[in-house]
Amino acid sequence: MTDRETIAVYDARAGDYAKLETSDTPSATLAAFIVALPTGARVLDLGCGPGTSARHMVRAGCVVDALDASAEMIGLASAIDGVTARQASFDDISVTAIYDGVWANFSLLHAPRADMPRHLSAIHTALKPGGLFHIAVKEGTGAHRDSINRLYTYYTEAELTDLLQAAGFSVGPYRRGRDKGLSGEDADWISVTAHA
Repeated sequence: MTDRETIAVYDARAGDYAKLETSDTPSATLAAFIVALPTGARVLDLGCGPGTSARHMVRAGCVVDALDASAEMIGLASAIDGVTARQASFDDISVTAIYDGVWANFSLLHAPRADMPRHLSAIHTALKPGGLFHIAVKEGTGAHRDSINRLYTYYTEAELTDLLQAAGFSVGPYRRGRDKGLSGEDADWISVTAHA
């Protein structure tokens, strides 16, 4: 089940969040993900927010389906030329072998830990064999709400690796960083690109 309080925060702060993501160039991680995709790749931007990553992928020639549980975020993403955006939860992924890539950048960390195996399995099924899956989460243990009431589930590298492998993924090298988010709090994060 998608966390209603978290969705309410994103609905209320969609404009503020969009202002955090205004770069005209993709991040190094997104650029590497795009380069690794086949020409004209079909990609799912899962938890797309205001559509910043989706915009970069469309500009690179990808066909992008963007999903987010926040109606306000989908309103922003759907205004981007070439992006097909719809309001949906992680449980609404029910397709088989249609995506060359799935980009889940700081989105699945809002799901309860118990739901992660189910979501990863659905993503694996949605990917073509050998398809790319990018996931970024905050690093740590446990779960809690941040200062603006968003639910976060934290993962260690070992735990995330185990979950990905159990879902059938081959796990690539991890990247790490520390950034301020919408709440203004500094947080450590990890990300990885895995193969279906």
